[in-house]
Amino acid sequence: QVQLVESGGGLVQTGGSLRLSCAASGIRLDLWAMAWFRQAPGKEREGVACHSMNRGTNYTESVKGRFTISRDYANNAVFLQMDSLKPEDTAVYYCATDHRGCAYGMDHWGKGTLVTVSS
Repeated sequence: QVQLVESGGGLVQTGGSLRLSCAASGIRLDLWAMAWFRQAPGKEREGVACHSMNRGTNYTESVKGRFTISRDYANNAVFLQMDSLKPEDTAVYYCATDHRGCAYGMDHWGKGTLVTVSS
């Protein structure tokens, strides 16, 4: 059974940093694309960053240069380093994975972790 558990969310001031973690079990991370999504209050869920099986990465335009997605293959984890945070980054952040790649709908989802950026 695939399980994704996020951690690392919290309250931070504008300009601050947070590092989100996602611990995966039931899959081998090197065979799956791993992604971070977010959903702000009253808005649709959006893709934030994705790390493909061939180790390529892509980001939504609004976080380029501020967020970095990475993996720890030995510990089956994926991370999202978030720097220069803005109030508009406030959202519930979800870890997700898909066996086909970054361009597809995700097979499995975590329950999310809340990030709040105060102005």
